Amino acid sequence: MSTLNWRAAFGFYMLSLLILPSPGCSGVRQHPQATGVTYTNPIVAADVPDPSCHKFGDYYYTFGTTGDKRLPDGRIFTLLRSRDLVHWELLGGALVPPSDNRKYLYWAPEVTQNGGKYYLYYAMGDEAPEHFVLRVGISDKPEGPYQDSGAVLRDCETNRFTIDPFPFRDDDGHWYLFYACDFPFESPGLHAGTGIAADRLLDITRLGCDRHVIVRAAHDWTLFQSNRWMGVFHQSFNWHTIEAPCVLKHKSKYYCFYSGSNWQTPRYGVDYVVAEHPLGPYTAGGDRPRVLQGIPGQVRGPGGISIVTGPDGKTQYIVYHAWNKQMTERQLCIDRLEWTPEGPRCTPTVTPQVVRYKP
Repeated sequence: MSTLNWRAAFGFYMLSLLILPSPGCSGVRQHPQATGVTYTNPIVAADVPDPSCHKFGDYYYTFGTTGDKRLPDGRIFTLLRSRDLVHWELLGGALVPPSDNRKYLYWAPEVTQNGGKYYLYYAMGDEAPEHFVLRVGISDKPEGPYQDSGAVLRDCETNRFTIDPFPFRDDDGHWYLFYACDFPFESPGLHAGTGIAADRLLDITRLGCDRHVIVRAAHDWTLFQSNRWMGVFHQSFNWHTIEAPCVLKHKSKYYCFYSGSNWQTPRYGVDYVVAEHPLGPYTAGGDRPRVLQGIPGQVRGPGGISIVTGPDGKTQYIVYHAWNKQMTERQLCIDRLEWTPEGPRCTPTVTPQVVRYKP
């Protein structure tokens, strides 16, 4: 398919994936001898929540949440492809849904590669309240189609709400799975709510039943909702949320980035914790979203991140979603990740920026 930039596209998986001419296309400038390409966020002005972005071969691939929707090819998870992180083409849906039930929800795809195969980890919610399980699809190609493995990745606490899986391979070859789950109780210095845990992966669909808590909500900025009634626990909570783990190793330390607060609001943002080992113990999180936070009236609720190296082979970028002005779409954005003396930082932009190529 031709390269796209959807300023005028509205929920391309909701109707018939209408790809319309866009005034945003004029914001992308590329010259014959240029060493980069200029973009302005959002780079895809359509709904691409929880973007999982990775480079396989010559292409970057981004996978986005589709909830209970299907793309025209009948698949789930919006799949985009790009050579430069700026010009994207829509490939369709990534995963053949494992159920015909249209009420099921599909969230937060995360893709990795191992042994010549590609694995798409995701969360599936059925008709039971607050019930999400982790599953994985498999393909011979990064663009799919992915077929569900038929197995559920069950955590050793038998938590009924497990979402946002993130597989991580360490330098020694060991695999781990980070994911979000519920902690419906307060502890000293910690709020009740959703937090992040991790476990070893024995194989692609089996966790090692050695769950470690990576980070729980300890600060007020992570409030999801006050006095939230949680029927499955038969009580109300001042519920806090930490979710969407994204893990990388930087200078021998492990950084677990996460999104916090209520994803439906402009308060959503990104923070991190650090450890010497993938399973921790991790440092405490910040009292604010130190990595990425919104700009009033301009950038709303940035989060759900991936981290990739750009076409120049050295610059790191955070790929994230942020709400449009109407709060109807979480659109695809990118900005540079900077490693400062205070820690990793990313400033969201709404003015022209440059993604650089190799000289």
